[in-house]
Amino acid sequence: MAKKQDDKARQICIVTVTGKDKVGIIARISTTMAKANVNIIDVSQRIMEAYFVMTMACDITDATADMDKLQKQLARIAKEMDLNITFQHENIFKMMHRV
Repeated sequence: MAKKQDDKARQICIVTVTGKDKVGIIARISTTMAKANVNIIDVSQRIMEAYFVMTMACDITDATADMDKLQKQLARIAKEMDLNITFQHENIFKMMHRV
């Protein structure tokens, strides 16, 4: 019998985005994730003065693209939109941001 989604160990990755605010940032990133069957499970976004800051938690368990391919797609968006985008596994993100 096949395992249900709930039985799989979820693979969570964190996307962080910073840069000058402009139209379409969330749309570009969320469209890229949707096309790769990545489920966005949480988003925190703020505008500080004219500076855009976003953190997005994504479940890549059933993704049709691996982390390397997703990283390359996000790097292309970062270059095209003049943003800083990082994409890392949740465990690495937590280790880097421990208090």
